[in-house]
Amino acid sequence: MKIARFEFSLFGINTYIVIDEETKDCAIIDPGMINPEERNAMLNFINSNGLKVVDIINTHLHIDHAIGNSWAQQTFSAPSSANALDLPLGERIQQQAQMFGLPFAPEEISIDRKLKDGDIINIGNGSLKVIHVPGHSQGSIALYDEADGYLISGDALFSMSIGRTDLPGGNHQQLIKSIKEKLLTLPAETVVYPGHGGPTTIGKERHSNPYLIV
Repeated sequence: MKIARFEFSLFGINTYIVIDEETKDCAIIDPGMINPEERNAMLNFINSNGLKVVDIINTHLHIDHAIGNSWAQQTFSAPSSANALDLPLGERIQQQAQMFGLPFAPEEISIDRKLKDGDIINIGNGSLKVIHVPGHSQGSIALYDEADGYLISGDALFSMSIGRTDLPGGNHQQLIKSIKEKLLTLPAETVVYPGHGGPTTIGKERHSNPYLIV
């Protein structure tokens, strides 16, 4: 499946669209759009490419990755999916906004499908495998497209870095363990698309990430 990347203003969040080019079905990953300009950019891309949004997936429910959920659900009439362990974060999204000093009160996050490790999400003729990688949050997941050789890692793994663990639900040792056991075991050539910043590969992070080399 093809992947498109948008970088939105709230904390420089990467929002991805995963597209099955045969059926034009797609999924929005981590909706971070927060203002009319960003929403229009997403809407124009969907419409100009003739896409149908069949799922809205959150790698986790910290506010920067979920601030656009309600708008996306209402605009595209699509269900939303996330790991159940992060539902308390979605329920407390207004408190998250206050914690970061944001001058608005976002709508509480609702989830239609509770994802678990090993689940397969079908998008047209393509699919993403759910990999549970707790540590940045307890419900953090990564999404693996084995056929096309890429991983959407959320805030678990970055280029030469890892996710912060000082937010609610974070645990540093748990995150390291999750990355080493669940992500670094993927093929070295797997392209990693993180929640912030540019892409990397599993091989590069396996051999050079200073947080993962003992």
